[in-house]
Amino acid sequence: MNIILAGVGGQGLVLTTDLICEVALEAGYDVKSNDVVGLSQRGGKVWGSVKFDKKVHSPNILKGDADLLLALEPLEGLRWQDYLKKGGKVMVNTAEVYPVFAIAEKMPYPHDFLERFRSDLVVEAHDVLAESIQIGTPKIVNVVMLGMLAKNLDIPVTIWKKVIQAKVPAKFLGQNIKGFDRGYQGF
Repeated sequence: MNIILAGVGGQGLVLTTDLICEVALEAGYDVKSNDVVGLSQRGGKVWGSVKFDKKVHSPNILKGDADLLLALEPLEGLRWQDYLKKGGKVMVNTAEVYPVFAIAEKMPYPHDFLERFRSDLVVEAHDVLAESIQIGTPKIVNVVMLGMLAKNLDIPVTIWKKVIQAKVPAKFLGQNIKGFDRGYQGF
């Protein structure tokens, strides 16, 4: 399984990548992951990749080889869609978070982003930020989206929740589990 994650700084992409890796390891897979880059400035673009299978030799995912794209921010999802294979799936948070370059360089934000995804992709789009706020905090968008991802993978929910419990501080665990369940069960 080849997964690309894309977003902007401050959205919890590092934790999300780590959680996916831990879940795959717990499920008995060989796992490789690329470092997430661009974290030096909050709001800058960030990305990561996770590959898991019986045996994985490299963390690199070539253009056209990704199965899934988890886009915590729509514009960043658009940037990485070329890495998906035909028929690949994009799970995208539709809440717009203006990346630094769009603000600093005054580049226009493509509000018609859903229409700009390739026609040969499956796109699942939700305002995950609004769902997270309904749960009680805007800080769980990444875990809600993790639930969306989990329902596309053949790994038991018990493993996902076990890893979340181990990685998330106890005082935030309840909201994170609710968020994961919301993403897993659908909107």
